[in-house]
Amino acid sequence: MFRYSFIAAVAALGVQAAAQAPSTLPAKNIDRLAETLLQQQTVSGITILLVKDGKTIYNKAFGTADASGSVPMKTNSIFRIASQTKAVTSLAAMLLWEEGKFLLDEPVSKYIPEFKNPQVLADFNKRDSTYTTVAAKREITIRDLLRHTSGISYPVFSIDERMSAIYAKNGIATGIGSTGVLADQIRKLGQQPLLHQPGAAFTYGLNTDVLGYLVEVWSGMPLEAFLRQRIFEPLAMHDTYFRIPETKSNRLVALMTKNANGFVAVNSPIYEGNAFNYPLQEGVYASGGAGLSSTTTDYARFLQLFLNNGKVGGKQLIGSRTIALMLTNQLAPGTKINGEDENFQFGLGFSLVTEKNKFLHSIGIGSFYWGGAFNTHYWVDPKEKLIGLVFTQEYMPESYWDLGYRFKNMIYSTLASETLKK
Repeated sequence: MFRYSFIAAVAALGVQAAAQAPSTLPAKNIDRLAETLLQQQTVSGITILLVKDGKTIYNKAFGTADASGSVPMKTNSIFRIASQTKAVTSLAAMLLWEEGKFLLDEPVSKYIPEFKNPQVLADFNKRDSTYTTVAAKREITIRDLLRHTSGISYPVFSIDERMSAIYAKNGIATGIGSTGVLADQIRKLGQQPLLHQPGAAFTYGLNTDVLGYLVEVWSGMPLEAFLRQRIFEPLAMHDTYFRIPETKSNRLVALMTKNANGFVAVNSPIYEGNAFNYPLQEGVYASGGAGLSSTTTDYARFLQLFLNNGKVGGKQLIGSRTIALMLTNQLAPGTKINGEDENFQFGLGFSLVTEKNKFLHSIGIGSFYWGGAFNTHYWVDPKEKLIGLVFTQEYMPESYWDLGYRFKNMIYSTLASETLKK
């Protein structure tokens, strides 16, 4: 009876699969894990894509894309990818670095004067969010932005409640559906105190939003236009947007949250009061740190560029040595790690698996990965020539990492037994 009920329930949830290359990958194991997570209400819908040696070997969608359960999740569903935007903006900046538009260790204030003479938070009064500061020992560099060592934090979900309070009082936005003008937000951010001395620690924050504005300064183009011309069009990323066009709006996955009764649709403002359906709204500024929406297929095309050493369609989009630099650890020995394991390693836009921290990961040394606030995940393993993406849409999940780890662990147990080879 239990077995029959389980199978019937899974069938009712629906599975959508796209064409894929023949492989010895035990797809049934991935199917089983996805179906189990649906039954356990760990996810309400999920899309999983694996690409090996440049060929799709697994591409399926499970569950539903809306709260009513009437819209099935599809392999071309569009997701809010939040912080997965950071890697795209980092690539954009490095394209301009190759053109000599800036140097990595130049001060940000050379291009955005509001970042001149930065101050570091000293004392804080919790009653009214007033504070005192001390002068920073040096200025924030562009390298600091790429590796998150500037001392800039995040509003709303900062690791330090003092910074959340200061940012809230001064109107600093998360960039996740935030309205206004990008330049105004970044200039205002430049006048806020830093959590710590530049270079002293890794602190995940609005660094890549600043970088996105710098792309505008260096290129003379709006960030969206630059990304479209220099990255999205060359890589055929036709479903990646800051604002999804009306013709594709029905493909945006509903944002879900979990309560005592299971998943329900988010229908009220998120974070600092932003619209939950912000990818469809006008007036939202292009956040280089968290603003994009995309599909697993589009993002796989972006990641494939790194496996191809910067080439696409026989053309060198970005230099192979630039790719290598981006995937080299940039955190100097002794750098304090805030919010991550002490063995955490980070390049210019990506978290890295190295000899230092391999014991924490099932994926191999040389791999790089990250994810987004709405429970989207990706990883790239150059040794195995494997790209993995696991996307769902959950607001304020219990864990930002566990879903990705579950699939990586299961898939790499297969790799260990050499059944995922061509």
